Amino acid sequence: MTALERLKKRMGELNHNANKALGQNFLVSDHVITKIVEATETALAKLEKKSLIEIGPGLGAITDLLTKLNCHYQAIELDYSLFSYWQNTGIKITHGDALQLDWSGFDSDILVSNLPYQISSSIVIEKSLEPFQLKCMILMFQKEVAQRIRALPQTEHYGMLSVIAQEFWKMETVCDAGPRDFSPPPKIASRVLQFVRQESDIPDRKKYLSFVKLCFHQRRRILRSNLPSKYAAAVTQWLIDNKLSEKARAEELSPLQLKKLYFSLNF
Repeated sequence: MTALERLKKRMGELNHNANKALGQNFLVSDHVITKIVEATETALAKLEKKSLIEIGPGLGAITDLLTKLNCHYQAIELDYSLFSYWQNTGIKITHGDALQLDWSGFDSDILVSNLPYQISSSIVIEKSLEPFQLKCMILMFQKEVAQRIRALPQTEHYGMLSVIAQEFWKMETVCDAGPRDFSPPPKIASRVLQFVRQESDIPDRKKYLSFVKLCFHQRRRILRSNLPSKYAAAVTQWLIDNKLSEKARAEELSPLQLKKLYFSLNF
């Protein structure tokens, strides 16, 4: 049975249609599903603790295969009717908003999700700030968001999200997905990224996020104008010492350069 056939069958059984308010676009591409599951299986093989969590199992496009892997599976579902369905199947599932729940009790190493687009950036930021638990994430994004996450300095997509993601994760593209790979089809293209946790020497991640947000607060302003005035002289001197223009904008500095500036300012 294909993913589309499974979707139609389950929709009929549950009398359930996609909830637009919850950002539900159900994955129906067997190719994309296979790529996600293969990436998950490979990631699990590298970990001693075989445990994963899925945000939004929905109607089971990925879930049906993830639950067959040799691992401890659990899920989070915001849609109460779908939560009830999966709870009745016997899997371990929590009802709630993934951004509001306390993740310390989930005890999972890998996060897998066809994310609702409206929470995708927030999930990356939140999980980047947590120094514990997740070692890998395999996530579906709107293609433009995926481009922002992996963007290089001096490109249109480079910004706060790029800097934070690249500081705390190594990333690679798993596959792309078009509108026809979903039901209902969204108006935009999508991309699946894999994140692998990397060591960081930043002690206070929330403070660093605040710093990076300030740096990119107004993209067209020069860097020192985006930061509090008490840092202006120190920023100017740091730029000169590092052979950068005094009028450099945040988008011209690499993640490593921004981190070095952060440390030099004792922000």
